[in-house]
Amino acid sequence: MPFATSPADLPDRDTILSLSGLEFMQAVLRGDLPGAPIAQGMNFTLDSVAQGQCVFSGTPEFAHANPVGGVHGGWYGTVLDSCMACAVMTTVPKGAVYTTLEYKINIVRAIPLGTTVTATGTVDHAGRSTGVASGRIEGADGTLYATGSTTCLIMRIA
Repeated sequence: MPFATSPADLPDRDTILSLSGLEFMQAVLRGDLPGAPIAQGMNFTLDSVAQGQCVFSGTPEFAHANPVGGVHGGWYGTVLDSCMACAVMTTVPKGAVYTTLEYKINIVRAIPLGTTVTATGTVDHAGRSTGVASGRIEGADGTLYATGSTTCLIMRIA
């Protein structure tokens, strides 16, 4: 998946508003639209997209460690915010966009550096003006590392 490396790489307003959120996320998955720059820096990628669900995978490395060598809580938060908010995006109609209003994470256990995990966001509610989703970060063996919840604002532009 290509990542945006400058503002010029990001889709313009007309492109964004011409696609439903599901179509937009599918275009990112196919590589027709670039992935978010933060995903490259945080070492995670979009793996699958469906109506009401997005799955990312990632591997926290030393660059994502806190001062005592553990995975920084911001890594968990960024990956969970991404999978949950993108799941909400899959429910957004053409002519609308979304933004995260708030999110909460619960770190259950430490992810060992270098361990690849999967983050799944699932929509719990998709309304006209808000979307609510939950998320989970799990290891390949099913180990639960963190959970999260989010509320997103849906804004109709066109």
